[in-house]
Amino acid sequence: MWNELSGTIPKEIGNMTSLKLLLLNGNKLSGSLLDELGYLSKLNRLQVDQNYMSGPIPKSFVNLVNVKHLHMNNNSFSGQIPSELSKVPTLLHFQFDNNNFRGTEIPASYGNLSQLAKISLRNCSLQGEIPDFSRIPSLSYLDLSWNQLSGSIPSHRLSHNMTTIDLSDNQLNGSIPESFSDLPSLQKLSLENNLLTGSVPAMWWKISFSTRARLKLDLRNNSLSNISGELNPPTNVTLRLEGNPICKNASIQNVGQFCQSEAGGDGIPDGSTNSTQTMTCPSQACPIDNFYEYVPSSPVPCFCASPIIVEYRLKSPSFSYFPPYSQKFEIYLTRSLHLSLYQLSIDSFFWQEGPRLRMHLKLFPMFINPHSNTFNFSEVHRIRGVLTSWELPLTDFFGPYELLNFTLLGPYSNMIIDPRRMGIRKGILAAIITGAVASFVILSATVMLLITRCLRHRDRPPSRRHSSSKITMKIDGVKEFTFKEMTLATRNFDSSTQLGRGGYGKVYRGILSDDTIVAIKRADEGSLQGEKEFLTEIELLSRLHHRNLVSLVGYCDEEGEQGEVPTALRTIEWSTSQLSLVCKRAIASKKF
Repeated sequence: MWNELSGTIPKEIGNMTSLKLLLLNGNKLSGSLLDELGYLSKLNRLQVDQNYMSGPIPKSFVNLVNVKHLHMNNNSFSGQIPSELSKVPTLLHFQFDNNNFRGTEIPASYGNLSQLAKISLRNCSLQGEIPDFSRIPSLSYLDLSWNQLSGSIPSHRLSHNMTTIDLSDNQLNGSIPESFSDLPSLQKLSLENNLLTGSVPAMWWKISFSTRARLKLDLRNNSLSNISGELNPPTNVTLRLEGNPICKNASIQNVGQFCQSEAGGDGIPDGSTNSTQTMTCPSQACPIDNFYEYVPSSPVPCFCASPIIVEYRLKSPSFSYFPPYSQKFEIYLTRSLHLSLYQLSIDSFFWQEGPRLRMHLKLFPMFINPHSNTFNFSEVHRIRGVLTSWELPLTDFFGPYELLNFTLLGPYSNMIIDPRRMGIRKGILAAIITGAVASFVILSATVMLLITRCLRHRDRPPSRRHSSSKITMKIDGVKEFTFKEMTLATRNFDSSTQLGRGGYGKVYRGILSDDTIVAIKRADEGSLQGEKEFLTEIELLSRLHHRNLVSLVGYCDEEGEQGEVPTALRTIEWSTSQLSLVCKRAIASKKF
């Protein structure tokens, strides 16, 4: 995610049938989505948003029977939106904003997506009528704005979970459905710039507001001429009526204050900074100049501790206003990280384009005694491992997340977390194609997972000593190395050259005949895979090119031996030289 990967998605990815995460968003990928991606029946999340991709959405995606998140927004996809996607039983988030499905309609069968929590098709040049989504019991977020949709708004009541309805900037006519008044969780109703007629429903009288709730009703630039009930909404409701005939109806009391272009604003703040109550604690007892501070919600008064700073972003939340759900989020995150509730403080949050919600979080150590004011190394390692390994359980309401920064300051500033120990954890059955601008270490672990996880569940022959299949291939720039060359490079795999161990073999430091320093990985007994998988890997690795990824130089398949020589990389995040293990049965090199 968020690198500068270019080119097209290789079709060989379709052979990786154990793949669960394919996260390619925020790159410079082009070309079309391949039918072969439909072979990934175990895929849970597909993110290709914010690239330069085009062409139609493959109908083969109907075979993605376990996918929960489809994020295709901000590309140039065209053609029909496949009605077949309505047969995907697990789909939670359907986000296709800012594409070009010109002249096509939203399939009526999408109203049968029974698990759907969010559907967003903003600015897709769609035509036709709005389907009936009332049969989706958990739907929370509906955005069909900036299209050419016409006809009336379906009158059936939507899910009680609805927080956001945005149908603005279309060509909708008829009246505003009374059923919108029976949505207790509604935060935002945007119907501006349409052709709606009739009366403005006084829906605020039928919705029970908490003190932290907000409701924004934007009805500007329609043909609304009256109000059903009294026009005196509570202070936590923002109503905008300018550009409607009702603004000229002098018989309606107070109408003028809702018809001014500057009146009310959006009503939903873009962000917030935590303003905790001032503690009566001695300032000199907590050295803030060394990144210590009093824990805001500590059960023990004046508990001074040093937090870990985390920049965290909700990629596709199903709400428009965060404060009513902040405690729910705190419970979700602390439980996922196995922390107590008081150990998390949401220092600030603000909305970004998407909309995405970015948060500045502080994680505090648990109070054990007055001197337990920092996390120990193993806890820092564990927390970071959970966040970087996508181990947090996804919820349909908060959606996928992005870890933007994990900052160790003050007493943690000298901590060096071994990237080999930070590898993807044992329980994750996922392979991820992604990069990390902030951390080459995470990038290396991720790409290694992409190559190895797909083969882990395949049938294995009894022993590599009894399995020898000489592979013949010819790919530009890919060289076949002999086992003798690898032996010489590592002094016969001498233990003094061993650097570590990966998921299926030991890693050695080697020097090739041209003095190139490399890392050589030799597979353990019984780890040899089949010929088809081997060819697929080499073909795939030969096509992956990125400034942070190693280049594939060659492979060794002599007498059943498997050799891997990933690039030796100098990592930035940990300010130390590390050898990153990237590919299997392959040789990759880069000079220090």
